[in-house]
Amino acid sequence: MTVSAPLPAPARHSLIEDVQGVLIGSLFVGLAVVLFRAAALLTGGTTGLAFLLHYAAGWPLGALLFVLNLPFYVFGLRAMGRRFTVKTFCAVGVLSLYTELLPQVISFDRLDPVFAAVMGGLLAGTGILILIRHGASLGGIGVLAIYLQQSRGWRAGTVQMIADCAILGFALLFVAPDRVAMSVLGALALNLVIMINHRPDRYFGV
Repeated sequence: MTVSAPLPAPARHSLIEDVQGVLIGSLFVGLAVVLFRAAALLTGGTTGLAFLLHYAAGWPLGALLFVLNLPFYVFGLRAMGRRFTVKTFCAVGVLSLYTELLPQVISFDRLDPVFAAVMGGLLAGTGILILIRHGASLGGIGVLAIYLQQSRGWRAGTVQMIADCAILGFALLFVAPDRVAMSVLGALALNLVIMINHRPDRYFGV
């Protein structure tokens, strides 16, 4: 009976690799936000809360994304460490900028809301996956989800999906039911990408 050699420890990402990971991952999520907003949809997590406040009060979505995530940095610093928290802070800041800048260079003459929900979910899931693999997240519930995956082996996508469903259920008080239903479709697409491609027994970015 042969004993397989232990796998080598994963190499730490370089600064340049982390920078491009944060910029590209946040860009994918930013494009998803553009699709969701153009189709009057929303998503889960703190981004979903930002959407609700944006729709209800008309406050800038990018600023809301940044402010709502501020309390979670304290938890992230204590639970996940300084490196993760700094990367997450940068990712949220970049996403907030993308959210305000991208609508100035992208517009849609026609956008089917079902396509916007599915494509937005796939883009957001891919962007979040890139960030996770570079030891970052988009803050909020994502920080808690990653912490539970690393500490208890719970799948980050499953934790995120439960939280998303709760937030989208609350959205029924403010958003038309058909738009909430399509937003749920987007959330399913997002979390499907994460659940399939990010498991506790597989790759971890460092």
